[in-house]
Amino acid sequence: MIKLSVIIPTYNEEHYIEAALKSVTFADEIIVIDSFSDDNTVAIAEKYTSKIFQRKFDNFSNQKNYALSQATGEWVLFLDADERVTHSLENEILEVIQNPEHEGYKINFPHFFMNRFLYHHDDDVIRLVRRDKAKFTGTVHEKLDVDGSIGQLKNFMLHFTYKGLHHYIQKKESYAWFQAEQLYAKNKKTTYFHLFFKPFYRFFNSVFIRGSFRDGIPGITVAVLDAYGVFQRYVKLILLHRKMK
Repeated sequence: MIKLSVIIPTYNEEHYIEAALKSVTFADEIIVIDSFSDDNTVAIAEKYTSKIFQRKFDNFSNQKNYALSQATGEWVLFLDADERVTHSLENEILEVIQNPEHEGYKINFPHFFMNRFLYHHDDDVIRLVRRDKAKFTGTVHEKLDVDGSIGQLKNFMLHFTYKGLHHYIQKKESYAWFQAEQLYAKNKKTTYFHLFFKPFYRFFNSVFIRGSFRDGIPGITVAVLDAYGVFQRYVKLILLHRKMK
């Protein structure tokens, strides 16, 4: 039988990690890569797996590549602590890895916000891969590179993306600093195009092209916050150039 490893990166996820772990008990191996949590995350994880590694966080790619090097399964599923594998997705994953047609598979993630799933604000993300064909690159928005063809699973992953409005704004703020620092390292400068057109286009693309208006007020709220995140990225780039961080 083909073995499946599940990799879960964590940092202070005591309120989410147990449900994530329960949803993947069907796997042959569960690996938790923890960034030295100071809550009960590790203690909870120990109830489900002995393969817990603690590593100082430097960037997302290095963290996940380290965990990947510890995996023993022929196939690997990457899961975040705020995600859940449904029974339908579980069955599909187990069937696919026994008779694969591709080297990696995308899974659909409808975002969860304001107590509902946003089916027009979703992502298709590569999460299921052959272990020896995959590697992460990038620092902020890490990319999973797969040496081979990519397929698409039919069933979606439950993703409890945002723990609340305040958490989402904090998340955007953190990402904006990461992205601004990357641009600053490349000596990029902020222009009026970046400050006005790019945030507007992010909002327009989300609401009208991807159709998030069909998700009602929650969908439009997320579109506004995404546009705000783009605006913040370039404001922070100005602050970095002016040595104001």
